[in-house]
Amino acid sequence: MDKPIDRRRFVRDGALLVAGAAAASAPGAEKKAEPDSPKILNYHPGMRYRPLGRTGLMLSEISIGGHWRNRGPSFISFPGDEVPAEVVKHRTAVVSAAIDAGMNYLDITTAAECLAYGEALQGRREKMIIGADDHRLCPRNPANRTVKTQIQNVDECLRRLKTDYLDIWRVQACQAGGHPDGEVAVWIEAFQKMREAGKARHFGVSAHARPWIQHVVETFPEVEMVIFPCTARTREKGQKIAEENIEEGAMPEAWSSDRSKSIFQSVRERNVGLVTIKPFIGGQLFPPLGEEGPAMGEGNKDEHGLARLTLQCVLANDAITAVVPGMDTAHQVANAARASYNRSLGMTPAEQAWLAEATATKWNNLPERYQWLRDWELV
Repeated sequence: MDKPIDRRRFVRDGALLVAGAAAASAPGAEKKAEPDSPKILNYHPGMRYRPLGRTGLMLSEISIGGHWRNRGPSFISFPGDEVPAEVVKHRTAVVSAAIDAGMNYLDITTAAECLAYGEALQGRREKMIIGADDHRLCPRNPANRTVKTQIQNVDECLRRLKTDYLDIWRVQACQAGGHPDGEVAVWIEAFQKMREAGKARHFGVSAHARPWIQHVVETFPEVEMVIFPCTARTREKGQKIAEENIEEGAMPEAWSSDRSKSIFQSVRERNVGLVTIKPFIGGQLFPPLGEEGPAMGEGNKDEHGLARLTLQCVLANDAITAVVPGMDTAHQVANAARASYNRSLGMTPAEQAWLAEATATKWNNLPERYQWLRDWELV
């Protein structure tokens, strides 16, 4: 049963969230004019595109997260690297819808995803900017923390994707961070060798640990982009509206970090691209799917509305290049795209209140495995 919501806290939380949502249509909130559309990969006039830091790449602000719900045992790998026909059909439909909608970035984290999207992208590799890493070979495992193994990591991604290069090698650090600088230097050395060989064009790092990834951004100029979580609850340090959003003792010390400077400020100052994940609170925003398999059909209207408003809220932050929700169906892709197409329209007061209430309810009842997300509330 959901915990009761303290009314005073809810009103405050709702005001904070609504302020962020309203910022999407506030004067001056939009970024400067984009480069000419012919220079943007897979351009769609309705989609908005943002520069990925200093890479020279323009990403659709809504892009594709490699995960999808009810992946079952296919989350990490497929036996014999054989992709089931139903998975190929499922992912091909999603990729086709994404291309039609003007999405142009695909973010991949497992061998299974490399295989599935490699099949789905056959004959149209040039439509997508691909950022990838192999979960099994990434440096989360101490045994993998060598230049040789990280080159193997990328080689395996390329083989399964059936492509000659990655646009971005976005290495998966430990979720809790903590890698010493010497280990990051190993990844950079591996990337430099792969760039010289034409296997990877840009370098990024993904982690769930705020203080550590901020340190990486500020220490290593070789890091061109980072990936970390943002939800509709995420607020930037230094913004007046966020001051009341700090509750002492609200999270374990292990998840807390320095509050003196926003990581968004670090990203802006160093012109580092930022792709954000977990917009739907790790899927907690919606009821769990059943056991019958991947989602099918048009889906639930209320869930679509909540997803669209959440994405609009996240994109109010101009430090973010793109958000990559996991999407199960072509209908979900079209709905997510509308978060970009219609973002200039803002939200009605009723929509703001609905988003605030739904998000607060789920946030106040986070399961244990997602408690770490609380450290991404004020960043």
